Amino acid sequence: MFYTFGMSEEGNTSEFVGKKIFFLNPTVVVQNRVISELIQQEFETYISRNKDSLARVLRKYPDSIVFVDINEEMKEKEWEAWILGIMQDAQTKNVSIGIVTADDDELIKRKYLLTVKVPCGYTQLKSDLDKTIERLIGILHTANAKGLRKYIRATTKDDPNTTINLPYHGSFINGHIKDISVVGISCTLEGSPDIPKNSLFKDIQIKLHSNLLKAEGIVIGSRETSSNEKVHVILFTQRIDPNVRTRIRNYIQQNLQHKMDAELK
Repeated sequence: MFYTFGMSEEGNTSEFVGKKIFFLNPTVVVQNRVISELIQQEFETYISRNKDSLARVLRKYPDSIVFVDINEEMKEKEWEAWILGIMQDAQTKNVSIGIVTADDDELIKRKYLLTVKVPCGYTQLKSDLDKTIERLIGILHTANAKGLRKYIRATTKDDPNTTINLPYHGSFINGHIKDISVVGISCTLEGSPDIPKNSLFKDIQIKLHSNLLKAEGIVIGSRETSSNEKVHVILFTQRIDPNVRTRIRNYIQQNLQHKMDAELK
């Protein structure tokens, strides 16, 4: 199976689960256009507004990628010291840093590329953001940011506001979503019904907080958890609305960012 639901990521390397991508102090334009597009391209992307909190979190995720805007918050010389500190610290030396900035100073660019030698390059923001996005996607692929993972997922087992509703035998079954990606979900259903494998549901209602989505999916199996819950795995069909995919990705990003914000405090 190309996607594993309900799998714990503890102990897995970034080669399998991919790398976390942080943008430190991104501008509004970068946040709204560049980061949003990376999320839609299934890159696990976060925003940080505090360099010290991020430095601490990077010790926990030492294979991360960080894009810094050297025009924001501090003077460029102070950014250079912070970046070198990350690159030279034994706990964070494997973090890959890149520059994303509107600064077009050629000497500064050469310094970061040839002297500091940031692994993820120096990307200058220009009016054509599509080219910036294309360049960053190329950098992320080169850095193997996705690893073997194709899709980002969010674990929602502790979130009571993520529910599912299935039409079944002339009635409806309510359930709770355990995790979700753009290709499918795993969920528990009230009454733990015995649903045959390959059952097709054409009118699945999914609630992700205030988002109410409709999808079509096929039950590809079920499993018992250690707490004797029956977890059903539903794969979305190709007839899912592209707008639904976009909204699922946006929800996943918000879910992951919320959890990361707690770590960044």
